[in-house]
Amino acid sequence: MNLVAPKFSLLLAGTALLLAGCAHKPTRPTPDQTMMGPQNGGANINPSNVPTGFDPNSGLQARGAGDDFGPDGQLRGKLEAVYFEFNESSIKPSERAKLQAAAQYLKEHADQRLLLEGRCDWRGTAEYNLGLGDRRANAAKKYLGTIGVPAEKIETVSKGSLEAAKEADEATMQKDRRVELIILKK
Repeated sequence: MNLVAPKFSLLLAGTALLLAGCAHKPTRPTPDQTMMGPQNGGANINPSNVPTGFDPNSGLQARGAGDDFGPDGQLRGKLEAVYFEFNESSIKPSERAKLQAAAQYLKEHADQRLLLEGRCDWRGTAEYNLGLGDRRANAAKKYLGTIGVPAEKIETVSKGSLEAAKEADEATMQKDRRVELIILKK
């Protein structure tokens, strides 16, 4: 009985299976192929343009009767965005009050969750900016966790520089470097 042939064919089959599994690198979906789909960016955000009668230290933006969720189950603009320095993902002390206000909002609205959408300005490669947007969103998630928000109430996504203003001035780029806090229905 020849035992070499079955061992050799088993080795050959295993090698073929291993190589077949590593044939190509998966491709990243485009925004219109994702669950979130293309969204409007925040190119016109002006944190200093706040309606009258609004307490800027509250962390919440004043809104009218239109606090309804959109057809996508999202409520944008109710909570203020958290802004970052160039090429940074750490939460500045001056931005922490916005996350504290978000934690308070979630405490008062137990039926809702947050989507933290990390964004970058136009500088850097698309891949680098997706990673930086992810680090920013996760830094916000980590901070919220340290102040008592359960991880299951928070989702993160990186938009990188997909919706950033190209060749923008410094003021516009500062607005692009942010984490959007989007309220989700449970």
